Amino acid sequence: QVQLVESGGGLVQAGGSLRLSCAVSGSIFSINAMAWYRQAPGNERELVAGITSGGNAAYADSVKGRFTISDDNAKNTVYLQMNNLKPEDTAVYYCNADITHYGLRRRGYWGQGTQVTVSF
Repeated sequence: QVQLVESGGGLVQAGGSLRLSCAVSGSIFSINAMAWYRQAPGNERELVAGITSGGNAAYADSVKGRFTISDDNAKNTVYLQMNNLKPEDTAVYYCNADITHYGLRRRGYWGQGTQVTVSF
């Protein structure tokens, strides 16, 4: 069974920084890509940033230049460094992993979410 465990959310003032972590555990053959999504109240879940196993990263326009996604393949962990946070970044942040299991079955998994609140 695969689990994604997120940490690092919290309350921060505008202009501050937070670092989110998401660790993948369980029986997996490979991680193809990982990503961070967020969902604010009343809004749909949106992609914030993603990174492939080869290290290629992509970002939503709203976070480019402020957020950085990175991974540690040895630890099956992905990070999201968030700088210069704005109140509009307030949301629940979810980790997503695209995983191939032994036997080559492939599916996506979600973490439980971590709250990020940015105050004025």
